Amino acid sequence: MWDYTDKVRDHFLNPRNAGPMEDPTVVGEVGSLACGDALKLFLKIDPSGRITDATFQTFGCASAIASSSVLTELLKGKTVEEAAAITNKEIAAELGGLPREKMHCSVMGQEALESALKRYRGELEPLVKPEGEIVCKCFGVTDVQIRRAITENNLTTVEEITDYTKAGGGCGECVLDLERILAETRGTEQPKAKPETAKRKLTNLQRMQLVAKVIDEEIRPSLKKDRGDIELLDIEGTRVLVSMRGACAGCPSSQLTIKELIQRRLRDAVDQEIIVEEVRS
Repeated sequence: MWDYTDKVRDHFLNPRNAGPMEDPTVVGEVGSLACGDALKLFLKIDPSGRITDATFQTFGCASAIASSSVLTELLKGKTVEEAAAITNKEIAAELGGLPREKMHCSVMGQEALESALKRYRGELEPLVKPEGEIVCKCFGVTDVQIRRAITENNLTTVEEITDYTKAGGGCGECVLDLERILAETRGTEQPKAKPETAKRKLTNLQRMQLVAKVIDEEIRPSLKKDRGDIELLDIEGTRVLVSMRGACAGCPSSQLTIKELIQRRLRDAVDQEIIVEEVRS
């Protein structure tokens, strides 16, 4: 599905330091299973403030596992001060680069590290109420996280914000807020909303034909790159029923693939109201 480097594949297939740690000095945690990605980072820190061991547990895609794995390798032997300087860019660079659609995985590693170091210093961040206001309800991303991603990574489009934070990758209701935050953070004029009348309404037959065309010509070839596949079962208005095949069948990240790749692409190319649902055989 994605064009991964050999190092990403290696860390995904042979993750280093995977699993919980007995008696860790501190644990950093970010994400949730409900949002699709979650990372727990365990650190052992000696009395001098040097990290002697690091392990992880993660739920997510290949990029999430690889980013977590390489992060633990980067951390071993560093002082707490040195570790605090590690950024998501360094994590991605250590892997030889990540697809821009997967940069949020490296950001998740940086945030888990920051969470662990805050706990180590006694700066216990609230677990229930995150810093800032929730902008993307689908993935629990706050305005603080979005502004920071824009500033640190010089983001210029809403699509890049989604790549780095996942905000906007679900239902899409927060896109206008993302445009506003992007304009405010970069000090530019907010783009004017496109008139709704500019988009031609599709008939049911046109919608069905276009959905089938996008799946056959764009989505299926992408899935087959990672030995996956998709079968279009039925279309009921804007409700698209599919079955995941090959490596995608039963994959823990299949729902992310459906929402972030398939549904997002069909909404862009066909109809913004499309909802893709998986039918398990």
